[in-house]
Amino acid sequence: MTLSETPAPRQARPGGLLFATLVLATAMGPMALQMFFPAVPGVRAGFGVGEDVAQLTVSLPLFVMAFLTLAYGSLSDRLGRRPVLIGGILLFAAGSALAAMADTIWLLLAGRFVQAAGGACGVALARAIVRDVYGADRLVRMIAWLTMAFALGPMLSVPLGGWLVAGYGWRSVLVFAALAGLVIALCVFLAVAESHPPAARKPGGGAAGLLGDYGALLGNLRLQAFVWQSGATSGAFFVAAPASAVVVIDYLGHSPEIYGYLFPLFPAGFLLGNFAAGRLSGRVPVETMVLAGSLLQAATVGAFALFAAAGGLTLWTIFLPAFFITFANGIGLSNAQAGAIRLAGDRAGTAAGIGSFMQLFCGALFAQLFGLLADGTAAPLVFVLGLTAALALVAGGTAFALRDRPATRRG
Repeated sequence: MTLSETPAPRQARPGGLLFATLVLATAMGPMALQMFFPAVPGVRAGFGVGEDVAQLTVSLPLFVMAFLTLAYGSLSDRLGRRPVLIGGILLFAAGSALAAMADTIWLLLAGRFVQAAGGACGVALARAIVRDVYGADRLVRMIAWLTMAFALGPMLSVPLGGWLVAGYGWRSVLVFAALAGLVIALCVFLAVAESHPPAARKPGGGAAGLLGDYGALLGNLRLQAFVWQSGATSGAFFVAAPASAVVVIDYLGHSPEIYGYLFPLFPAGFLLGNFAAGRLSGRVPVETMVLAGSLLQAATVGAFALFAAAGGLTLWTIFLPAFFITFANGIGLSNAQAGAIRLAGDRAGTAAGIGSFMQLFCGALFAQLFGLLADGTAAPLVFVLGLTAALALVAGGTAFALRDRPATRRG
C-alpha cells in the first residue's frame, strides 16, 4: 500500500454507543469517590486510626479530582482527547488496585490520590468530546444528559458501596472500582475514536502553554460569568442536599426515615431541570436560560429565607423550595457549561476543565462553609444558600448582559 493509499485515522461520530461510553467515563470518578463513604468505618477500625485521618480517604480525593480536571482539559487540546482519556482511566484503575492492596493508611491514601487523579479525566474530557462530535447546535442537550449522569452516579454509588462493604469488606469497593476502570478503558478504546485531530490541536508548550491557555480564557469576562454561574449552581446543590438533613433531623426533630422518603425531591428537581434545558436547547439562547435559572434559584432561596425567618419551617417549606432550587440548578448548569465551551474555540478542553473544576471546588467550598457555621438551626443554611444565589445571579446577569460580545480569541 502506498502512502497515498494509507487510510485516514478513524474520526469520532455521533452515536448511542459513543455517548453511553462518555456517560460511564463521566460518572466513574464521582462514583468511586462516594462509593467509598460506607467503607470509612471499616478503614478506621482496620488501620486503628482516628476519624480525622480516616476522613482523608474522602476529602483528599475530592480536592485532587477538582484540581486535576484543569490539567486534563488543556492536555487534551494538545495531545488529543482519546489518548489522554484512556491514560487517565488506566491511572484510575491502577490507583484503585494500589488502594485495595494497601497495608497502611498512608498507602491507602496514596492509592486514593492516584485513583482520583485518574478519575478526573472523564469529568473534564467527556464534555470536550461532546463539543467536538455534536457541535454547537446539540451541545446544551448532550451536556444536560452528561450532567444528569454526573449527579445520578454518586446517588447510586452509595447504596452499591454499602452492599459491597456489608458482603465483602471495605477493600471490595476498591477492587470493584479497579475492574470497572479496566472495563471502561476497553469501552473507550473500542467506541471512542479521536474527536480532536492533529490539525486542530494547539502546539505544545509545557507548563507555560497550560498557563497561557487559562490566561486567555479567564481574560474573557463573558466566559468567566458562565464558569462562576456553574460554580454557584453546583455549590447550592452540594449544600442543600446534605445540609437539609441537619435541619430536618436535628432542628425539626424528624426521623432519618422521613428525610429519606422526601430526599428524592432533590434529584427529581435536578433531573427535570436538565431535561427542560435539553428540550429547550436551540430554541432559547443559553444566556437566557442561565439567567432564568439564576433568577429562579434566587427567588426560591428568598422564599425559603422568609419561611425560616417567620418560624414557618416544615417538611414542605424545606423540600418544595429544595425541588425548585435543584430544578433551577438543572436549567442553569448545563447551559452555563455549554456557553463556556462554545466560547473557547480551540481551547474547548481547557474550558471544560475549568468548568469541571468550579463544579467540584465550589461544591466542596460551600459545603465546608456550612459545616463550619452549622449550629443546629436553619440560619447557616439560609446564609450559605443566599451566597450561592447572589453569586449565581451576578454571574448569570453578567452573561446575559454580555451576550453580544465576541468569543475569546484563538491561537
